[in-house]
Amino acid sequence: MKKEVKKVVLAYSGGLDTSIILKWLQEEYKAEVITFTADLGQGEEVEPARQKALDNGIKPENIFILDIQEEFVKDYVFPMFRANAIYEGEYLLGTSIARPLIAKKQIEIAQKMGADAVSHGATGKGNDQVRFELGYLGLNPDITVIAPWREWDLNSREKLLAYAREHGIDIDKKHVDADGNPTVSPYSMDANLLHISYEGLHLEDPMNEPEESMWLWTNSPENAPDEKEYITIGYKNGDPISINGVEMTPATILRTLNEYGNKHGIGRIDIVENRFVGMKARGCYETPGGTIMLKAHRAIESITLDREEAHMKDGMIAKYAELIYNGFWFSPEREMLQAAIDKTQQFVQGSVRLKLYKGNVEVVGRESDVSLYSEEHSTFEEDEVYNQKDAEGFIRLNALRRIIAGKKRGH
Repeated sequence: MKKEVKKVVLAYSGGLDTSIILKWLQEEYKAEVITFTADLGQGEEVEPARQKALDNGIKPENIFILDIQEEFVKDYVFPMFRANAIYEGEYLLGTSIARPLIAKKQIEIAQKMGADAVSHGATGKGNDQVRFELGYLGLNPDITVIAPWREWDLNSREKLLAYAREHGIDIDKKHVDADGNPTVSPYSMDANLLHISYEGLHLEDPMNEPEESMWLWTNSPENAPDEKEYITIGYKNGDPISINGVEMTPATILRTLNEYGNKHGIGRIDIVENRFVGMKARGCYETPGGTIMLKAHRAIESITLDREEAHMKDGMIAKYAELIYNGFWFSPEREMLQAAIDKTQQFVQGSVRLKLYKGNVEVVGRESDVSLYSEEHSTFEEDEVYNQKDAEGFIRLNALRRIIAGKKRGH
């Protein structure tokens, strides 16, 4: 039984699926629909969504199109990179980290407009339904959540297109052939300023190599420039603040690093990951700027973090990344870990020099005015600050429990 709602805020891209959802909400729930379109730096025009919403009968005052790129990078991407978060050893969480911000904005709009429901276009098979809804309910436990893919019977491309034709919804040419018949849908893709993802079609067989034509952002490493390029990233409190000495806003830094990464074929991965709902899924990702940032951040930490602090922080990465992947950004446990991680970043400042070449990012230098690296202690030459004889007592004390055990047990 459907719960009665009066107003619903829909995460709306303007594409076929969310245009169908918009009309379906009007038809099935008899609700007033408010659309929210997020500009997360996905590289596509978002303004056409306004006209599409108007064409579907949405009142101008009920259409929200927001550029949230700076907030996205400053308050979501950067905190995640302070943690060096990486899921299952490879995935830099590009889709995962965008969902809580979209959910937050939907809840804010719902509060502003007096809406009693929110809706999204995520399917019942994937992770995004969980990420959106944990965000909604964590921010407003009384909100009604409508997930059309878990309710309707429009479970095929043919049914979706038939519904669109029946209700006068504009169908993009990519969805039908010259005769109006459904075409094979393109890769399932998600893009924002941090990454672009690809799933489905040819990729569903994990043995198939990705087609070169699939990759939309990066040069292939083989076709990247034959000349290496050096860049320097400046850091303060664990966040990048400049490139080659030029200070930039968070979003501009990531956008600039994307350009470097795209040029040099950096940031492509092809993985099979474990979804939260229980199945494995094969996905390909391009995360050019993020791949550079991860390498640089670990380099600046290598000279500014205490050994035990660094090792304990590394022990948190898997759990922290799992929380983001599974949609628990607004949970107390993620916030607890974030507080600990951010505490480690107070002296993570300085600069890192990197060499970019044919898909590779190499750290070639790092410096900081609060560096814990001591050349006079580390040198292989003669020094006056370290007594090598001290190591003998250090070793014997660390071996003491093994010495005792060996004598008692005869090992």
